[in-house]
Amino acid sequence: MFLDPQDVRRAFAEDEFFPVFQPRVELLTGQLAGFEVLARWNHARLGAVPPDAFIPIVQTHGFINTLTQKLLAKIFAAAPLLSGSLGLSIKISPLQLLDMTIPAHIAEAAARGGFPLDRLTIEITESALFEDLPLAQSVAGELKALHCKLCLDDFGKERSRLLHLQDLPFDELKVDRYFVNAITQNRACQTIVAAVVGLGRSLGLVTVAEGVETVTQAGIMCEMGCNLAQGWHFGKPAHADEIPRMLSATFAVCAPL
Repeated sequence: MFLDPQDVRRAFAEDEFFPVFQPRVELLTGQLAGFEVLARWNHARLGAVPPDAFIPIVQTHGFINTLTQKLLAKIFAAAPLLSGSLGLSIKISPLQLLDMTIPAHIAEAAARGGFPLDRLTIEITESALFEDLPLAQSVAGELKALHCKLCLDDFGKERSRLLHLQDLPFDELKVDRYFVNAITQNRACQTIVAAVVGLGRSLGLVTVAEGVETVTQAGIMCEMGCNLAQGWHFGKPAHADEIPRMLSATFAVCAPL
């Protein structure tokens, strides 16, 4: 799929980018905890463009903040559909963790939508911490000062360092979908996942399993003591107008196996 900067500029002009919402569920209770919000692009000619195809070009050509601001406006416009204390989780790119303006952009968008920032989790990929750790710590500190929560995403996927769990004030630790998908076939992956969940619990972090696709995977993660899970077993990412339906959905309690 060939894309160039002109495609992205036209997409902004024609408002083709939009957020989708995927349920995050408490494993022990089956209660809906909130949603992770993901970016999508419905290209006028190509149709659905996967994030793996458009995020790199958005970052390379300096459009990532524009994309984030447009998505945040739509995300927080949908926030009144949420009830009670349900939270939202959003990803920022490694480049944005090195951008001191991003906390202010998030705060302004949340204020316009009337969404309390203590219900917002910012997901950070570990690769961002290898570029400029002091600057990343400054940006993370600003986000924490706004009362946002921080989640270390994709832990264990690449060259993970345990020290990174001390470097920034994380609240959550996310288990990468590769390991979650493999826990029923690969004993080594099951051991790794158990270690990551145990580490998170010992540090007082909420642990989140992504990519949960089967009841068996959910049961294993529950048995290991993982707190939250998301994936197709609980629901696919959906448009904002589907939030009321997801709020009324029943999620089976994932009793330990």
